[in-house]
Amino acid sequence: MRKMPLHTKIFIGMLIGSIAGGVAQAAYGLSNPNLTWWVKEVTQPVGNIFLRLTLLVVIPLLFSALVLGVADVGDLKQLGRIGMKALGLTVVLSGIAVALAVAGVAIVQPGKGISEERRHELTSLYGDETAAETAVEKAKEGKGFGETVLGFVPENPVEEAARPSFGGALPFMLFAVLFGIALSTIEAEKALPVKTFLEGIFAVSLRLIDMAMKLAPVGVAALMFGTAAKLGVEAFTALGKYAGLVLVVLAVHLIITYSIALVVVAKRNPLEFFRQIREVILTAFGTSSSNATLPTALRVGEEEVGIPREINSFVLTVGATANQNGTALFEGITVLFLAQVFGVALALPDQLAVIGLCILAGVGTAGVPGGSWPMIAAICGTVGVPPTAIALTRGIDRILDMSRTVVNVVGDMTIAACVAGPKRSQPEL
Repeated sequence: MRKMPLHTKIFIGMLIGSIAGGVAQAAYGLSNPNLTWWVKEVTQPVGNIFLRLTLLVVIPLLFSALVLGVADVGDLKQLGRIGMKALGLTVVLSGIAVALAVAGVAIVQPGKGISEERRHELTSLYGDETAAETAVEKAKEGKGFGETVLGFVPENPVEEAARPSFGGALPFMLFAVLFGIALSTIEAEKALPVKTFLEGIFAVSLRLIDMAMKLAPVGVAALMFGTAAKLGVEAFTALGKYAGLVLVVLAVHLIITYSIALVVVAKRNPLEFFRQIREVILTAFGTSSSNATLPTALRVGEEEVGIPREINSFVLTVGATANQNGTALFEGITVLFLAQVFGVALALPDQLAVIGLCILAGVGTAGVPGGSWPMIAAICGTVGVPPTAIALTRGIDRILDMSRTVVNVVGDMTIAACVAGPKRSQPEL
């Protein structure tokens, strides 16, 4: 018999934790001291161990992925029109994706159904209450334009790296982007050792995520027990609205935005295009990994879609890391949803900052299952949401991960088709 897939184990863990927590709440009540002790001393520490194993990889993963992604995209002087057009389309499509996310959250407001009492329960479950309140207050403070811009530029990147949960992630990300741009402009023989080292850091970071995910079924069960026992129906109603919103907005971006780009820019028939890449879509949905889907995408792009090899290879290879439309959209919805749940009011400038961060994080997100969560945690800390709050949404992530991977990979294929232009008819032999 085949071993049970990890995502199935995680789903079973979520169900067990949720049902057990709901039964415990119904049997003992919210204020029962024994239930409070069990959550605080048993399930919460177990869940937080899993979360910390995920979060500890934020800085090495963020730095290595961003530098490598920008270094590959940044070598535009050799790639000319292909690189510039691919980069422009990446920014535009990612911007549209996150704008759709912001609009969707503003309309549906999935996190608004949580009462103030439940918010305090959430804060006690997912983070230090004093630190979280301090972060929220800082996020609400008004800043002048000059002070805001200056805050983006790190004086000491190492110091910023030491506090990713409290505003250090953004300046550190800027440092990584500048590092990647500089790396792309130096001599190849000098850049190669740095790239090789960073590729090793990236690979180790992914392995650490993989190791942490081995504990995911138990960690998710423990976290969901605490959520169900302390929050009950309110939390799961909000989670259902959140998951539905993610799937709907992903579908809108996949079907409408990409179709418009194919018609207007690539001069291609969207129905024919989606038929040609159906194998890529199924592979992406099944693996939840842009990197694992890359070999199939390269073959289908050249053989079925008719994209020239030089365009196909460059755009799809770089896009597997640097163009994560679906992930940027998902990160935007998740951050704004958690901000609503925790009562963090984000003004328009803050929401625009989230859009920019999600576009940037899309470049630095690993194209593997679960690779977006360290980035989401970093963005949460920047806007005043406890980074450990990602635990609230981890249990239902599998179907969302599969769906956003489809949007990521189809986005890569769409950009490659747009760069290539109309399909040329093959001469008869």
